[in-house]
Amino acid sequence: MKKNLVYLPYGRGTLTYEISENPSRYQLIQPNCELPRVRNSREAVQKALASPIGVENPWAGVGENTTVAITVNDKTRPVPNKALLPPLLEVLQTKGVKKENITIYIASGTHIPMEKDEFHLILGDEIPQQLSVIPHNCDDENNLCVIGTTFRNTPVLVNRGFYECDLKIVVGDIEPHHFAGYSGGVKSAAIGLSGRKTINTNHKLLLDENSVIGCFQQNPLRQDIEDIGSLMKIDLALNAVLNQQKEILAVFFGKPDAVMKAGIQVVDQISRIPISHAYDIVIASAGGYPKDINLYQAQKAMTHASLFCKPGGVIVLIAECEEGVGSNGYLEFMRGVRNIREVIEKFTRSEFMVGPHKAFQIAKILQKHQVFLFSSIPARQVESLLLKPLTSLQEVQNLVNQHPGAEIALIPYATACIAAYKKE
Repeated sequence: MKKNLVYLPYGRGTLTYEISENPSRYQLIQPNCELPRVRNSREAVQKALASPIGVENPWAGVGENTTVAITVNDKTRPVPNKALLPPLLEVLQTKGVKKENITIYIASGTHIPMEKDEFHLILGDEIPQQLSVIPHNCDDENNLCVIGTTFRNTPVLVNRGFYECDLKIVVGDIEPHHFAGYSGGVKSAAIGLSGRKTINTNHKLLLDENSVIGCFQQNPLRQDIEDIGSLMKIDLALNAVLNQQKEILAVFFGKPDAVMKAGIQVVDQISRIPISHAYDIVIASAGGYPKDINLYQAQKAMTHASLFCKPGGVIVLIAECEEGVGSNGYLEFMRGVRNIREVIEKFTRSEFMVGPHKAFQIAKILQKHQVFLFSSIPARQVESLLLKPLTSLQEVQNLVNQHPGAEIALIPYATACIAAYKKE
């Protein structure tokens, strides 16, 4: 906080929030910044590739006839693929793998698959020209194969092309996740390249009380994802940990579970924020693009913010949502719904589906907090989603002024922060 100004990421830019009076009411909450960014991203990735963890020889048996599948996240994730992929591809080349035997799979999950003219957004210009790039479609049954059932009875349908490759590598980042505990490891393929039935069944586990931010081993939803990854026979993971400026802090390569263990230790250093009490008002940015590309993604920040907010308190979510709500299933579910109770009753009696689950998650937050949304989504549509629209920073300030004695938390990067309450 400088000169009573706080910069809040908003879409591809920032908003400047001015604390005009009584600064002592405010607390700026940010990820811990002790860890420096790597000076040379390329060298950091090369070093990780040369020092695999959890596996002695990751390239055993790899040669010119080996088919390789590499999974990358879609445009809704801030993964630095342009830094991670070139060194990985160079290693594959030194092992004799032919370019025509390498396929990049874009992990769409239930998102709308990316179009060809968008590939450069996540891969740069050269890779789409040199390699086959396939966006996954969770509803394309012709390209799905059934490979088994998890310990928690999730039927596993996955991308056939990916599954049939000899060597399977997931590329991504590790960060807090609002119900899977953490992103990263096998998740990008285990969810991103699965069929809708698999994703719906797995995500139903979010109803479990242990399917929460920052919980890995005891998180049933995350452990179900690990089971899916095992059935998919995912061999290797190349994952980065980023700071709030999307700069690389650390890179890990090797067996997926070992990569997750190492990455989580770093993420926890950054993201677990010690606090002694909750706040009356939480003003939280989703972190800008792509975290706030749509409300479907920005809702994650709402969950993080709720953990810093007192019961009955106020959350102001700052998220541009340049692509609107981001889920037709969510919009359709909310059609005709008038209040929180109706959302929960409708969701409870319906078959679990990804999309409508966002309505349920938001409704659970609305049971405890008032939620205001500052975004580019039309005010009437925001209201139809049972949220309260704000259309200017002055309106945010007016809202704060209505609560003269309130303690206020300002969180510019909410999805990177986990509330860690100090034990008394």
